[in-house]
Amino acid sequence: MTQTLIRQAGSMDCRAISDLLNEVIEVGGTTAYTNAVTAQYVHAKMQSEKRNAWHLAENETGDILGFQWIAQADYLPTDAAEIATFARIGKTGLGIGSKLFEATKAAAISLGYTWINANIRSDNSGGLIYYQSRGFEDYGTQKGIKLADGSIVDKVLKRFNL
Repeated sequence: MTQTLIRQAGSMDCRAISDLLNEVIEVGGTTAYTNAVTAQYVHAKMQSEKRNAWHLAENETGDILGFQWIAQADYLPTDAAEIATFARIGKTGLGIGSKLFEATKAAAISLGYTWINANIRSDNSGGLIYYQSRGFEDYGTQKGIKLADGSIVDKVLKRFNL
């Protein structure tokens, strides 16, 4: 059985993170991202976001299986972190997200957050199930959100109290 290792992500991981994210974007339907991203974009996001933590899940040969980050978001109170989670296509349901979330929870507490917010596309059944299974609870919706490609989606807001 393949072992999943979790570690903090850094600048040297930006290419692999952007490659994985672009695979998810290309398939479509599970992320608000609709346009491909570059390693430079990921690096700038890592550097510019306030109170953030990035974690990678990889196998024993260093192949990235998924990643997760939290950061302060302008639309949330300062005690709340925004979360994003991505798994390699075909690698969901293997416990990757569970292991990532354990590291993220610890990071969120150390960064002084008291709760974590997830915005999930209402048509992303896998994302809704993932966050629900972690203990996130629905607390609101956003209707008619326009994505960069012009498509309109609704979002479910979920909250996890630390």
